[in-house]
Amino acid sequence: MRTPLISLSVLTLLVPIVAGCNSSGVDALKISKSAAIDKTTTASVRPIVPPGTLNETAKEGGRDEARGLGYANTARPVEMAVLRANKPALQGRSDAPTIYKARFSDAKPIDFGQLSPAGFAVHGVDVSRWQGKIDWTALRQRGANFAFIKATDGGDHLDPNFHRNWTAAREAGVARGAYHFFYWCRTASSQADWFIRNVPKEKGALPPVIDVEWNHTSKTCRKYPSPEMVRKKMQVFMDRLEAHYGQRPIIYTAPDFYDDNLKGAFPNHPFWLRAVAEHPSKVYPGRDFLFWQYSGTGLAADHPTQIDLNVFNGSAAGWHKWLQANRL
Repeated sequence: MRTPLISLSVLTLLVPIVAGCNSSGVDALKISKSAAIDKTTTASVRPIVPPGTLNETAKEGGRDEARGLGYANTARPVEMAVLRANKPALQGRSDAPTIYKARFSDAKPIDFGQLSPAGFAVHGVDVSRWQGKIDWTALRQRGANFAFIKATDGGDHLDPNFHRNWTAAREAGVARGAYHFFYWCRTASSQADWFIRNVPKEKGALPPVIDVEWNHTSKTCRKYPSPEMVRKKMQVFMDRLEAHYGQRPIIYTAPDFYDDNLKGAFPNHPFWLRAVAEHPSKVYPGRDFLFWQYSGTGLAADHPTQIDLNVFNGSAAGWHKWLQANRL
């Protein structure tokens, strides 16, 4: 998620939206059409590799076709993956979280036509330090049914507001997960260690997110690894997180990075796609998605900064089923 100087974006419902995700200077989660987690195939498709199992150089630089780096012709729809989790649905149960209708506006509204985010049942946001102090109870009631919170960047940066946001969002009843902005000038294993060190393994948390994009404004890292190296480094990082948290990581990305590196890749990982001017089906043809980031200029009453806005790609019932199957 790229981070605008002033703020990140949040999900808008009532007003058509533009948007973007950013991260610590490059601060945000991107939208991408992706396959949802299918826990019935996880073990057979790509076994989890415990930390330290493979040599770092071999994992990031060697041939690795057998570890899920191939290309997919199709992707499973989100709700089918949810149903295959073989767990009872929360629909109708008293512990199913309330879904609040989105009541966001947008500083730069976009007309998405018939494929508008307004047609989705479950909206949410992603945030970082650029949003300042957040009233999470008020934000949830305005439609933030889920939130992805910036945690770490590279191998030594911790978002200064992460722990406050992490705790306050949970106390407000917001389903929340943490995201890591990937830095292409450090090893994947050191970044995984840093994320694990700072993000609690906590009951109720959503799967972790790896935010992968080109950081054109970085003053310290201008590397553009080959597509093969990009995917190998991502695989190392995601394997480490999956082994630790027991959840398959979500991939957040933006159109340019996706076109360069991820077309058809990681068919068994869920994607969160940034698409702030058109529906993901037009920006990422052929790629299913779990979350769509549709605006980087969202507005919520009583909150002073812009917020990234997102939607879950499924119905209200599908959201409850996905939560039950994928939360820690």
